[in-house]
Amino acid sequence: MSNAENLARQFEEHRHHLHSVAFHLLGSAADAEDAVQSAWLKASRADFEAVDNVAGWLTTITAHTAVDQLRTRARRGERPLPDTGHVDTARGPVAPAADEQVLRSEAVSRALLVVLDRLSPAQRAAFVLHDVFDVPFEQVGELLDKSPDAAKKLASRARARLHAAPAPEPRRRAEHLQIVTAFLAASRGGDIPALLELLAPDVVRRVDAVLVPAGVPTEMRGAAEVATETRRFTVRARAGAVVLIDGAPGIAIAPGGRLWAVLRIDIGDDGRIHSIDIAGEPQRLGLMTLQLPGMDR
Repeated sequence: MSNAENLARQFEEHRHHLHSVAFHLLGSAADAEDAVQSAWLKASRADFEAVDNVAGWLTTITAHTAVDQLRTRARRGERPLPDTGHVDTARGPVAPAADEQVLRSEAVSRALLVVLDRLSPAQRAAFVLHDVFDVPFEQVGELLDKSPDAAKKLASRARARLHAAPAPEPRRRAEHLQIVTAFLAASRGGDIPALLELLAPDVVRRVDAVLVPAGVPTEMRGAAEVATETRRFTVRARAGAVVLIDGAPGIAIAPGGRLWAVLRIDIGDDGRIHSIDIAGEPQRLGLMTLQLPGMDR
């Protein structure tokens, strides 16, 4: 096997991990895929014969590419496509004595979905790489052109902002579960009046393009429009179940027991649904944690 073939094989073995690193840094599946492809081009042109840890080397290249994208985005004032969906704010801060794996799970959902746009590129990179992917601060510092101590301080500041984010009361999540359950029931029955009671007048429905035929808009606005469309999918709704999606109430659609899509539902202070994000891209679904209500404690 030639060196090029060996590198290609190892890159494919680590592709899922590399995509996960890029996704958690960039918050967009499309941007993450671009970063992984760019990382492959850089790796394929480099001499990796003397590399002892290929996985770590590929992770560094991918992370460097993603951080460059973050910095470019910040300079241009750009934002990623909102394909990470609804923010998980239901669990609240993690106690210091919490199990390490639970702490990291909380960190992923809260930091990247709640605080993502409020962190600087350097803070985001330091937090994600060290706290989520176990990259030593020495390597994080090299990637960011900082000392290990400076990288550690960046991650610490990111954590401080993470835990400063407000968390709703458990009672609020219980109320949201009731609203989501009512929405699913109305969807199954094609009950337009009930749907209109639940939907905010300016509700927004977004859907991954892979779930709709060509030409069908991926975004729709207005309660009447969304309710009318929802009635056309009563069969799909009958395959739905209320679940916790990364800790937040939502709906999983699983015909024949096979996950097809999830609905992240954003509920405002007025108790009405303000946005519905329907995710069906395999990359997005693979990054979500689904639980039955009451099973997350």
